[in-house]
Amino acid sequence: MQKAKSFIISKHLVMEAWNRIRSNGGSAGIDNQSLKDFEKNLKDNLYRIWNRMSSGSYMPSPVKLVEIPKSGGGSRPLGIPTVSDRVAQMVVVLVLEPSLEKVFHQDSYGYRPGRSAHDALASARKRCWKFDWVLDMDIKGFFDNIDHSLLHKALSRHTQENWMLLYIKRWLEVPYERGNGELIERTKGVPQGSVIGPVLANLFLHYAFDAWMSKNYPSVPFERYADDTICHCKNKEEAEKMKEVIQKRLNSCGLALNESKTKIVYCKDSNRRASHTTVKFDFLGYTFQPRKAESSKKQYFLSFLPAISNKAKKKIGTVMRSWWRTSRTDIGLKEIAARVNSIIQGWINYYGRFYKTEMYGLLNRINQRLIIWVTKKYKRFRGRKTRAKEWLGMFARNNPVLFAHWRFGIRPLKTN
Repeated sequence: MQKAKSFIISKHLVMEAWNRIRSNGGSAGIDNQSLKDFEKNLKDNLYRIWNRMSSGSYMPSPVKLVEIPKSGGGSRPLGIPTVSDRVAQMVVVLVLEPSLEKVFHQDSYGYRPGRSAHDALASARKRCWKFDWVLDMDIKGFFDNIDHSLLHKALSRHTQENWMLLYIKRWLEVPYERGNGELIERTKGVPQGSVIGPVLANLFLHYAFDAWMSKNYPSVPFERYADDTICHCKNKEEAEKMKEVIQKRLNSCGLALNESKTKIVYCKDSNRRASHTTVKFDFLGYTFQPRKAESSKKQYFLSFLPAISNKAKKKIGTVMRSWWRTSRTDIGLKEIAARVNSIIQGWINYYGRFYKTEMYGLLNRINQRLIIWVTKKYKRFRGRKTRAKEWLGMFARNNPVLFAHWRFGIRPLKTN
């Protein structure tokens, strides 16, 4: 007779968790087992996860620590669990997330089903038209400083499932492991890169910020995407007050605002006459600032609008330059398009949603590189850049959907 399991966990749930993990992709953890390796013995691997989670004997492996360089200098720690641990975490997410979705705030957008960064940006744009001031917040080392005891307190409000509480505790406490085998003890924080991290981070900030704001300052709307948050204020005095009270609130939860990156911003436009040194802020890869706009009557005015940020442009430019480290004259335009189109389309889909004209110059750099490619590929165009441009322009007119940015309207010789 088979011994009864300590916890009731469905095998179908484990299979669904695997399907989600496989579709998400990702690299191997400290055991160097890839998704393909895991799938070679899928039935046994999934049974092992189910059996151990059901019996209470499941113990996670250390989290592989990878340091990711930050654009402003320094690095950000990224934790990569093993495939088995990612599947186990997804099991908990599938059970926990639906109950949390019922209580999460409407203006929390990050890592939530049916919500996106574009939703947060659209809301921020409308509120910047309505409210004159913004408090642009930056929480110092948020993911690394989440208080475990406060997080467990929040979790206990939403689940009485002992197995979930047990395994979440183990995931929070399991050490990082460096490439040289060094183990780093963890007493606080949630690893960025873990499957369950976004859900736990949202739960923590729901109580540390969202619910607290709704209760104490319901007239101050905000948009929050993970820890990236902005608050809308009627005047400068209110913005200064909110900065002070939010700092105190975060301090009480073991967090702190980054003073050098947190700022008060005036949403300057044609109708706003006040003066303030800071009139722009970055949010989710976009810069909000005064920009020229056109009314329905074809009249120009100054509006406060989002467009792709300079930081995002710089990152995209770095990727573009990497494409041309070799001349690529061994392949044709169709092959080049096949290699880069999905990336270009991703940029267009995300950064072309608001004030898309700000992307035109950036995308036209691809055409400039293609013109250089033509001069190197074909002998008759060497040293004749103008003729190469004319030839590429004609080619683009005959093949207007070959490159993603041509479909977007950025073609050689075309006036934007």
